[in-house]
Amino acid sequence: MKIAPFCWAISRYNHTALQKIKHILVHTGQHYDLHMSDSFFSDLNIPKPDIHLNIGSGTHAEQVGLTMIEFEKVVRHEQPDWIVVVGDVNATCACSIVAKKECIKLAHIEAGLRSGDRTMPEEVNRLITDRLSDLLFTPDRLSVQNLLTEGIPEKQIYFVGNIMIDTMKSQLDRAATLVPLEIVRKEILFDKQLPALHRNGFAVITMHRPSNVDNIETLQPLVEFLLDEVTYDMPLLWPIHPRAKKQLETFELWKKVIAAHNLILLNPLGYLEMLCLNMNAKLILTDSGGLQEECCVLGTPCLTLRWNTERPITLRQNGGISILVGNDVDTIRRVYREIQTMKRHPSIPELWDGNTAERIVSVILSTHRYSAATCDRELRNQK
Repeated sequence: MKIAPFCWAISRYNHTALQKIKHILVHTGQHYDLHMSDSFFSDLNIPKPDIHLNIGSGTHAEQVGLTMIEFEKVVRHEQPDWIVVVGDVNATCACSIVAKKECIKLAHIEAGLRSGDRTMPEEVNRLITDRLSDLLFTPDRLSVQNLLTEGIPEKQIYFVGNIMIDTMKSQLDRAATLVPLEIVRKEILFDKQLPALHRNGFAVITMHRPSNVDNIETLQPLVEFLLDEVTYDMPLLWPIHPRAKKQLETFELWKKVIAAHNLILLNPLGYLEMLCLNMNAKLILTDSGGLQEECCVLGTPCLTLRWNTERPITLRQNGGISILVGNDVDTIRRVYREIQTMKRHPSIPELWDGNTAERIVSVILSTHRYSAATCDRELRNQK
């Protein structure tokens, strides 16, 4: 979802430019589930990757190390002028390190996000990537301030908006043609009698973070709250992440979840299907950062199942729609009851206008031209 608008923007530029941008799309393979990776390429009309590293699963060290080994080969063969990384996954960190080891200029899309929690692997990836980057493209002004506080030179920071919203805005019409009930019929894991899924008449949950699913003392109360309370009020759709499914099975909660009334387990969904559910849901419970952002723009009440967030611009106290509830059931219950009467109220932060990728391409081009001109002058002076 983050790379698609960048590819589209390059394609639009090349359509009219005399000097074309040559770009190579490298897929590390860190997200290796078919539903969670390949479907996004087809849904969003992203060109197939030029290179696939096929890294797959593993520990954080294994993923970072293997990605560095394979990506270094790509960089040495292709010799790019720029390496552009997105987000905060292990691949982002690994490719950033390789870029600077190989003395290639580095641009980071979605820079400056901070949760303040270094126990999160993503926070470590963000810190490393931003420290190494030559250009830092931030989604909001809070992120700009984070970078300035950390000593990043202001001239390297560009507030460009949220590239995820480029994708969302471009796909709203397509998502609006989908029908939640048809999505459920196609992706349901176990056949059962389906309730009516009217607009604002059902809830959606996504949950995958280790802090929520890797400990039975946390996961079991969450599941019991969902089964005893949320499903009592409305149908609950759960596109189940492979990690969450594995842990439910490990803790012997899986059969209870399968048998629950009004809880509908789904395969991991494609982008358009998930966007459609978000557009129609009464509320969303999630530990996903991307869904926080989309809920903010769509106005869908959002309970964020985390104690902190790297996206504070989405929080209600900052004008957004999301509320941090952590994984304490008493807190979740209180806020869940509170938002039952909330109406949709879209909140669109500054520059979340669908034009972020265009701004990014423009900055990279102008920076590259300036750097090339400076290099030419230095060479002439040396002669």
